[in-house]
Amino acid sequence: MDEKGFITITDEIIKECVQIRKAVFDKNGDNHYDNISAFIKSMRGSDPDAALFYLARALNAGEDPVFMARRIVIAAAEDVGMANPNALVVATSSMQAVTMVGMPEARIILAQAAVYVATSKKSNASYLGINKALEDVASKDTGTIPMHIRNAPAERNGKRRVWSRLQIST
Repeated sequence: MDEKGFITITDEIIKECVQIRKAVFDKNGDNHYDNISAFIKSMRGSDPDAALFYLARALNAGEDPVFMARRIVIAAAEDVGMANPNALVVATSSMQAVTMVGMPEARIILAQAAVYVATSKKSNASYLGINKALEDVASKDTGTIPMHIRNAPAERNGKRRVWSRLQIST
C-alpha cells in the first residue's frame, strides 16, 4: 500500500500470482460431480492416465480418499466384472488399506487400484444380468421354484417330503 492507501499491482506481483495454480473443483457443486464422472469414465474407458489425472484433481481438492476408493470398487464390479474378477479383490483391498493408512500414502494405493481397474478387460455382463433379473422379478409372475433345486427334504409334521424323484427316509 502506498501513503494514500492504494495498492499498486506491478508486473512482478502478477507473475507471482499466476505461478500458484488452484484447481477448479468445488466439493459440493457441479465440478465435484463432473470430476468424479470423468474419473469413473476414464477407468471404464481403459485410460489409466486420465484416471490418475482425475484422481489427483479430486485428492488435491480435499476429496475423501475413502469416497474415491468406493468409486474404484464400484467400477471393478460394474465395469470389469467377470472379465477380471480379481479387480474386485484389488479394489476392496485398496479400500481397506486406504482406511487403515490414510493420506498422504493412500494416494499411492488409490493410484494402483485405479490403474488396475482401468487396464483390466471389461465385462458388464453381471451388471446387466442382475438388473434384468431384478426387472423380471419385479414385473413378471416368476412361478414356483422347481422341485429339483429346492431345499433338501425335511420331515414336517411327521411326514416325509419327497425331493425330486428320490424318496428319503429318516
